[in-house]
Amino acid sequence: MRKIAVIYSGNASHHRTFTEPRYKQYIDSLIYLPEFLNTSLEGVEVLFVPSQLNEKLLLQAKEKIIDFAQAGGIVVAFGPQPWEWLPNQKWEERETNFWWWLEKDAESGLVLAEPTYDLFNYITLEDATWHQHGVFWPVEGAQKLITTEDGGAVMYVDKVSTNGTWIITTLDPDYHFGSYFMPATERFLDGFIPWLAKGEM
Repeated sequence: MRKIAVIYSGNASHHRTFTEPRYKQYIDSLIYLPEFLNTSLEGVEVLFVPSQLNEKLLLQAKEKIIDFAQAGGIVVAFGPQPWEWLPNQKWEERETNFWWWLEKDAESGLVLAEPTYDLFNYITLEDATWHQHGVFWPVEGAQKLITTEDGGAVMYVDKVSTNGTWIITTLDPDYHFGSYFMPATERFLDGFIPWLAKGEM
């Protein structure tokens, strides 16, 4: 299995998510964000950047994260990312409708853009469906996995911006599972984390 390190904020939702036994079994280490710059990434194959990290500390960590990817590492970024730290980042903030599923003939507006991608042997579109905070417009050559109907990326894989692999999603299952609400997020993590450890990229 790949060695996964998680940048850890210490907040309650991250603690619950990343110390949950069925997820922790796939995680080699938790790196406390204030100590990240002084922590070796030797042997780490996947660097997991959760949602809702401290903006100032995340931006301070930007170059180290990019250097990790340039050396061939896999970087996973969860959640809306309004701050400029991702390579070739083009983020579009959109209004969040938390209650779309209560509407008559409700449709999430999400589309599987790459249904044969290996991740979807582990999760379904329904497992990745709750609400949306915005979209990315990835660099040419990146693979969009889940999009909105107008083509904005909710999840994509970028193997062109650096020598490594970036798996980027606007989804924030770490926050919702860790906060004890949004059942789909548990199903998402049940599939996504094992895929991250041993699936095909």
